[in-house]
Amino acid sequence: MKLENLMANQRREKIMDLLREDGSAKVTNLAKLFKVTEVTIRQDLEKLEHDDLIVREHGGAFLKNVEDQVRSFSLEHQENMDKKELIAEKCLEFIESGDTIILDSGSTTTEIAKKLRGMKNLTVITNAVNIALMLGAEPGIEIIVTGGEFKPPTLSLTGQKAADFFKGLAVQKLFLATAGISLKSGLTYPSLSDIVVKKAMIDAADITYLVADSSKIGKSALASLGALSLIDYIITDEDINKKDKKVFEEHEIELIIAQKS
Repeated sequence: MKLENLMANQRREKIMDLLREDGSAKVTNLAKLFKVTEVTIRQDLEKLEHDDLIVREHGGAFLKNVEDQVRSFSLEHQENMDKKELIAEKCLEFIESGDTIILDSGSTTTEIAKKLRGMKNLTVITNAVNIALMLGAEPGIEIIVTGGEFKPPTLSLTGQKAADFFKGLAVQKLFLATAGISLKSGLTYPSLSDIVVKKAMIDAADITYLVADSSKIGKSALASLGALSLIDYIITDEDINKKDKKVFEEHEIELIIAQKS
């Protein structure tokens, strides 16, 4: 495959990752982000529409079937759910009555939320609309929701307003999601709008637990939050390979492994 074709395919994959996160995007913004012409982006979107992945509109595009997804309150990323459930079960060991915690948006953090049902004297701050509705009727849990711009595919709130919500807050624990994690790229996400929110969450928390199934390790998404030193613990599943485990241990990154009982 020619280099230019390979680069185009990689760019289209990144565009799809971004659309799966944000729901829609403008041609002008994508051109700036990928440092290519608007003509090139339009060609990319034409190809993705031809593949029945997106719907183009004037000046941009949006993810196909996103309206149905929001109405059914289903999240986009539903792979490795068995591992995510194990990680969520492990997280319960670090959540106690009386805690104030931040739950980031995402499929793994949603699994954590499911397991919090029935807990007493717990305050949960979240930018995830689905988590707020899931736990909002629990008598023992106080739910606080950030403001911000709504992202349909992830059912979450994002942007500077969401980030500003965390200014001046001091909470015990943050359970943070990620799209990719590696020693070189650090913590990465498909969308730039999330970076300020994740950083604000980390600044507000005494302890940050990164919750990521092993498939995320070694992957790199579009936007980098920063080095792994931003987090205190990584909670992952037992399928993490020995090489990655050794690298994390050598760099004194605390690993917590969720294992099948």
